Amino acid sequence: VQGVGFRYFVMHGARQQGLRGWVRNTRDGGVEALLIGEEAAVAAVTEQCRRGPPHARVDSLDAAPARDDGSSDFIERATV
Repeated sequence: VQGVGFRYFVMHGARQQGLRGWVRNTRDGGVEALLIGEEAAVAAVTEQCRRGPPHARVDSLDAAPARDDGSSDFIERATV
């Protein structure tokens, strides 16, 4: 998902839905995110991610329950 603005796309959607958490690139070319908030809002952003922004090709999306890490906003993190 390099060069298509996927992190910005996730950040924008998450903030619109009032979610907390983070998004970051991975060295293998993927993107991972922690979405914290109301179940319906998390589901809405997850569905947006399945489609992705214009010019993106989403091959797969894996979702799993995660712990609230105490994030107070939705931010972009450094690549891991």
